[in-house]
Parts: sequence; C-alpha cells; structure tokens
Amino acid sequence: MLAKVKSTRVDSAYDRLKDEILQGVLPPGYQAPEPDIASRLGMSRTPVREALIRLEAEGLIDLIPRRGARVVAISQKDFREIFEILAVLEGLAANAAARVDVPSDPLHDIRQVLEEGETALRAKDISAWAQLDDTFHRLVAGLSGNDRLHSEICGLLDQVFRANSVLLRLNNAPAARDTTHYKIVDAIVAGEAERAAELANAHRLSGLKTMDNLLANSGLSHV
Repeated sequence: MLAKVKSTRVDSAYDRLKDEILQGVLPPGYQAPEPDIASRLGMSRTPVREALIRLEAEGLIDLIPRRGARVVAISQKDFREIFEILAVLEGLAANAAARVDVPSDPLHDIRQVLEEGETALRAKDISAWAQLDDTFHRLVAGLSGNDRLHSEICGLLDQVFRANSVLLRLNNAPAARDTTHYKIVDAIVAGEAERAAELANAHRLSGLKTMDNLLANSGLSHV
C-alpha cells in the first residue's frame, strides 16, 4: 500500500511539472532548488526528486548538483537533430501502421483531430492547432503497434512541443498544412506502407525547414 501511495505521488509530481514545462509555465532556463520545487507543489521532496529524475531522462530538465533543476531550452541544433530523428521514426511508424489491420476507433479519433485542426486554423487559433498537430503525430505513432517506437516518438515530441508552440505563434501559421496529414492516414488505411512512410518522413522534414527558418529569423538563440 505504501509503495502504491508513493508511486501515485511521484506520478502526480511528474505530471504537474511536465505539463507546466510543456505549456511554458516553467519557461526554458527556469531554475530552482529541489526544496523550492517541492514547496511550490505542496509535496515532500522524495516524490519530487523522483519526478525530476524522470523528467531529466526525457530531456526536459537538467539536474544540477546543489543547484536544483533547470528547464532545458531548445537550440537550432537541437531542433534539427530532433526533427531529423523524428522523420525517420515517424516514417517507420507509418510504414508499420499500414501493414496492420488498424481498428476503426483510433482512425475515428485521428480524423476527429484533423477536423478540429481545420476548425482551429479557420479561427486562426495557432495554439490550439499546435496542440492538435502534436496529438495527431502521437496517435499515428500509436497505430504502429510498436510500443517502444511509440514511446521514443512521444519523448521527442515532448522535447519540442513548447518550442514549436512559441515559434508557430510567432509565425501565426502552421508548420505544414493538414492536407499531408490526410494523405498519411489515407495511405495507412490503404495499406500502402512505403507511401505512408515517405509521406510521414517528408512531412516532418518540411516542418523542419519551416521551424529552422522561424528560429533563425526570430532573433532567439534558444526557445
């Protein structure tokens, strides 16, 4: 029972801190000692320490001896590396998804996300679109049926979500149009594995080009 309570507290601390990092409440470069973070969450240090270790493993924070935790900022080099890896992994995921019989419920969820994305674009709500775009990529990764691949992709998406949102708001436009999203889904449903992989790979690299230019033109060295 005690172990279960501890696990619940760690998960709670982890979820709260991760959400605040991804949403920019704790901005890049934010740094605080562990006791201050625990006090801020109204929790003891033990679950907070374990949550911070998990967040460091995911590349969201750096733990600095005797100085606490610092939220990691994303540089242009980081963007390029992460997007290039995502292009390969998401291509693999789309290929795998096209080779299995995908249940109707996940496909329904994906199509609903795409429709909501179109609504957000018409309303010029770029923040909402960025969240839906992130959800789309996570759902497609899940269709692969490969849990490790899905986990790796989601971890990389976590690392760039906050920076993506900031740069897209500056651009006031999406990194890539949703028409490509529909084409990826259509290829998966049709069982066209190679085409699905090519579309997913090219889509991510197209997004890299846009985000690379946005960061270069923003005057910011990190986001």
